[in-house]
Amino acid sequence: MDAATDPAPGASSAAPGASSAAPGARPAIRASDRERDAATHRLQDAFAEGRLDDAEFDVRMRSALSARTQADLDGLLADLPAPGPAPAGPGSAGRGPGRLNVAFKSPVRRSGRWRVPDRHTSIVYKGSGWLDLRAAELTAPVTTLLAVAYKSRITILVPPGVRVEAGGFGADTDTDPAAVVPADAPVLHVRGFSYKGTVEVRSRPPGD
Repeated sequence: MDAATDPAPGASSAAPGASSAAPGARPAIRASDRERDAATHRLQDAFAEGRLDDAEFDVRMRSALSARTQADLDGLLADLPAPGPAPAGPGSAGRGPGRLNVAFKSPVRRSGRWRVPDRHTSIVYKGSGWLDLRAAELTAPVTTLLAVAYKSRITILVPPGVRVEAGGFGADTDTDPAAVVPADAPVLHVRGFSYKGTVEVRSRPPGD
């Protein structure tokens, strides 16, 4: 046999794409969309509880959305407690989420684990608004958020994995155009209107 065509000693003759795992090793199990979704909810809960800071939450959420195997997801959740039972009462079967926030020379601030209805309006007059949706529960596949700022600044923080469509007058968007967004991702329509102020939609807090 021609030496030029002989495989090098120790070289693998496996076909392209074949597993390189050692004989007898179990192959990595691919993660499903449902498992990725469950992992992002676990991360949101941990963020709302203060177990993850802004930067770590952002990195882990983006990694969970693009995770290929169950082991990848397990690694992102390994240092977090197991999920507890779903809360009962007003959070699920009781009063629905609020649809209106109005502030007159005062702040509006929503953050942590809060329920966002399919349509929500925030109006701020000579004050400030901070709507943090990163750990929020979006109750509908499509959410419309109307933000009106009169001589005010309203900041809306959105999590990775949500498709953001912003419009209106005086709205400023600063999100990552290369972020991974699943095909069935929830959609957030932001309609921002401002007079001598601004409505900004961001994927990270200012200064990050």
